[in-house]
Amino acid sequence: MKIVLLIFSLFLSSSIFAQHYVLDSITPSLGHLINFEANTLKFADKSPAFDRFFAKLDSIYSGKKDKLHIFHIGGSHIQGDFYSNKMRTYLQNMNANSTGQRGFVFPYHFAHTNNPLSYRISTNTESKWQGYRCSITSDSITWGLAGITGAFRDVSDTITVKANHRNYNRDRYNFNKLRVFYNTWKDDYYLNVLDSTLVISDTINYNKMYREFRFKTAVDSVAIALQLKDTTNIHPEFAMMGMEFMNNNPGIEYTSIGVNGASFKLFDRSAYFEKQFDLYHPDLFIISIGTNDAYMPEDKFDAENFRYYYKSFIDMIQRKNPDCAILLTVPNDSYYKRRKPNPNTITQEQIILELAQEYNMAVWDCFEIMGGLGSSQKWYKNNLMPKDRVHFTLFGYSVKADLMLVALVKAWAASTGRNAEELLNYFKHLDE
Repeated sequence: MKIVLLIFSLFLSSSIFAQHYVLDSITPSLGHLINFEANTLKFADKSPAFDRFFAKLDSIYSGKKDKLHIFHIGGSHIQGDFYSNKMRTYLQNMNANSTGQRGFVFPYHFAHTNNPLSYRISTNTESKWQGYRCSITSDSITWGLAGITGAFRDVSDTITVKANHRNYNRDRYNFNKLRVFYNTWKDDYYLNVLDSTLVISDTINYNKMYREFRFKTAVDSVAIALQLKDTTNIHPEFAMMGMEFMNNNPGIEYTSIGVNGASFKLFDRSAYFEKQFDLYHPDLFIISIGTNDAYMPEDKFDAENFRYYYKSFIDMIQRKNPDCAILLTVPNDSYYKRRKPNPNTITQEQIILELAQEYNMAVWDCFEIMGGLGSSQKWYKNNLMPKDRVHFTLFGYSVKADLMLVALVKAWAASTGRNAEELLNYFKHLDE
């Protein structure tokens, strides 16, 4: 545990550690835990959608002012935004034109759960907010793209929005447009930017459920006042569904959306997910949902139900973005209730491989890369996973990010004719 705490301290205090490529340094001592041959994007070479994605990624890498959007969705692994943020940092630090807008985020502190470190959205009266997750069956409220909502039912509050907190980009995020997603069909509260001199327009999109403030100059922080219009209203509600930091910069936008405990079936409770997703046209969509779908005894896991919800999710993405590349990630090996390896992941792996071929998409098989069934015990013994053997330590997430980077680079090189070793070497030295 002391080693894990030390790693945690290093992760928070050192920007070099947060970006630093770690696979080479750990391979002599921990390389036996990793199936490096399996670390590929399977079937990517057969997907025209991935060829298009890599061509655009390569264009930005070459210095051209292009835009590319990656969408990454999952459960607790993504809500914490550790390995997804490291991937974001790698890609957005490629060159002077690679840092795109920060994009869609959720203020998780409003729902009293863990927030990513790279941005900070705070409130004066956090205790007055109540959180609701689509992954909790007893919760019931309006959910949108984030799958999580923070509800305010008091008189007033001030929301402080900071696009940068503990992130490691050379170019800091800024925005000249801010979208606030909420229950726009209710008109219980005034929502105003405190510094009104910044605002050049203030509009509401009732269909997609957001309010958009446009500013006369780019900023990296702003304060917003929330004020009840009628104090005699006995059932007021402001239901925050997310925010979006926007600008016109070229580069890569990497949106990560995670909900602790999320599964396909429970994410399906987000009634306005598809409506709000219609605002976006990502070039790559990474699906990292699945661990919670299978967190149950083997005889309780319904494989065809899992397949049905997975297919429905892919179909939704393709309805909105038929040219989008989709990367399906196999859940990591894990233990069920800390007692024994979960064999349901083997079944999930087979279904995901079949779906990737059916839809002509790619797979990153974390389960196989870790070593298959029971491998999480070895990762735990080597301080890469905590005792639950479901999640990873912060150092474990750093290793996971580097493994994904390697798989991405190899597929990128194969698609564009680049030298994979030279390309990977470039990323290894980004922080120097």
